[in-house]
Amino acid sequence: MKQDAFALITGASRGLGMAFARELAARHQNLVLVARSLEPLNALACELRHSKSISVVTLQMDLASPGAGQRLAQALSDCSLPINLLINNAGFGLRGAFRTLGLSRQVEMLQLNNQAIVELTYGLLPTILEQRYRGIINVSSTAGFQPIPYASLYAATKAFLTTFSLALEQELRAEKVTVVTICPGRLRAVNKSSVSARPSAGRWASVFHTHLEVVQDALRTLEKGGGLTVPGALNKFTVFSQRLIPRRLIPRLVAKMSRV
Repeated sequence: MKQDAFALITGASRGLGMAFARELAARHQNLVLVARSLEPLNALACELRHSKSISVVTLQMDLASPGAGQRLAQALSDCSLPINLLINNAGFGLRGAFRTLGLSRQVEMLQLNNQAIVELTYGLLPTILEQRYRGIINVSSTAGFQPIPYASLYAATKAFLTTFSLALEQELRAEKVTVVTICPGRLRAVNKSSVSARPSAGRWASVFHTHLEVVQDALRTLEKGGGLTVPGALNKFTVFSQRLIPRRLIPRLVAKMSRV
């Protein structure tokens, strides 16, 4: 996958973003890493430059701020950094009753989970279309497949991202841009140094997935031509089984399980 162009990863300082960076670096892909925290970002970049002999650029930016996606796209253009793979990974969720959570923080979640992705995708598509190998990976969630009381806005942001991403996949098919929509479920808690650890077997292996498992699933789907992927047989079954339950009953059932 050696390219002169760069893969852009948002939220790259930890978790899935860090796992994407390490896995792509192992495939000799140049990287642009974006996050709010510059120190861990620079540490990761230094590690990958020395171990994989690739070009790694770091950019500090809070994508939850208004217009951040547009500013990031412009910064990349000003630096003449051609992007051939966009990984929209940055995001966060809030848990609690909608009326008790602070409005400003909820608006930040909307900005990061949705608006920044729309702005960045729109701004980078012209340069993506100029590359020979080109793709977009949108990190959504199984939370987007149903209303989730006490995480109502988070689930709604992921529902938006999933439908936007799937529609974009079809729009860009003729342009030969591969779009992946990955919807992980629960992720196994790991520290920063172990996000690239190999999967381990255990009682909860089918419920909690490692960051590496999710990243490898996304990259396999990318190589196969894109589409929607839900890591894990249990997650796939859960998503499918919801089709058999009347939609009006799902929020009531979920509320009983997720009340805080």
